[in-house]
Amino acid sequence: EGKGAVVVGLNYDYNNLNTLNAGSNKLDDDSRLRNTNSVLLNLGYSFTDRFSVETLFSWVNQTRTITQFGNQDFTETTGLGDAVFLVKYAMPDLLGRASTLSLGVGGKPPLGKSDLTTGQGLQLNADLQPGSGAWDVLGWLAVSKNVGFRPSATLSGSLTYRFTGENDTYLNNTSIYEFGNVFQANMGYTDQFLLFNTLFNPGVVFKYRKAASDKLDTSSLPNTGGEWLFIRPELAVTITQNLIFTNRLELPVYSYVDGTQLTPTLRFTSGLSYTFKNNTILDPLK
Repeated sequence: EGKGAVVVGLNYDYNNLNTLNAGSNKLDDDSRLRNTNSVLLNLGYSFTDRFSVETLFSWVNQTRTITQFGNQDFTETTGLGDAVFLVKYAMPDLLGRASTLSLGVGGKPPLGKSDLTTGQGLQLNADLQPGSGAWDVLGWLAVSKNVGFRPSATLSGSLTYRFTGENDTYLNNTSIYEFGNVFQANMGYTDQFLLFNTLFNPGVVFKYRKAASDKLDTSSLPNTGGEWLFIRPELAVTITQNLIFTNRLELPVYSYVDGTQLTPTLRFTSGLSYTFKNNTILDPLK
C-alpha cells in the first residue's frame, strides 16, 4: 500500500471438521464433530514502498463432540491463541510489468495456553489447546501479476513453510510435543467489476497443504499428518476507498490422512480490512 500505510483487519473464521477419513477413503461415521471458531486481528505497517511488517493475533474457541452408544462426550476450550509476525520485502516488476515478488520471514510466539485441563484435572490433548506451547519459524514467498488479456485480472501464488518447535512442558512437564512441519501452496485468479457504483473482486484459489506427523518425545504419533487440496471461492467488496469486506468459502477437493482422522468439511472466513494511507495518518482531515 506504499510507505507509511497501516492496515487493520478483523476476521471471523469458522472451521468445521465432520468427515472421518482413513487414508483417502471417507468412512460412513458421523459420531465425531470438531468446530473451531476464531477471531483474527491483523495489523500491518509499511516502512517503505518495499519493506513492511505484519502481525496476526487470534482468539480461539474449539469444541469436540463424540457420540457413541447413545452417549455424548462434549469438550470445549476457549482462549487467546498463538500470534504470528512476519517481515516482508516486495520487489515490483521483477517478473515483468505489473508484477510483484515478495519474500517474508517470521515466527509464531506461543501466546496461547497449552496446559488447559478437564473438569477432572486431566490435561487436554495438544490439538484441543488454544496455543501450541512452542515457538515456530515461518518462511513465505508470494508472487502476483496482471494478465494481459484483462487488465483488471490478477494471477497470484504463494508458498509457506512452517518449522514447528517443541513444547517441552507438555503433560505437566513430563513429555515433549511437537506438531508436524507444514508446507502450503496457493494459486489463485481474481478479477474485478463495477456494479451499482461498487467495486467487486471475485476470485478462486486452489490451496495445497501437507503436514508431517506430530511427535511425542522422539516417536511419531499415529493418526496425525496428511495432505489436502482445497478450492476456495472468494468475494471482496470495496465499501469505501480504504474499507474492504471479504468473504471466503473453503471446500476440500482431495484429502489423504495418515491413519484415521477427522478432516475438514468446510471453512468460512469473513471480515473487514481498513487501510490508513500515509496522508490520512499525517492529516486526519484530508
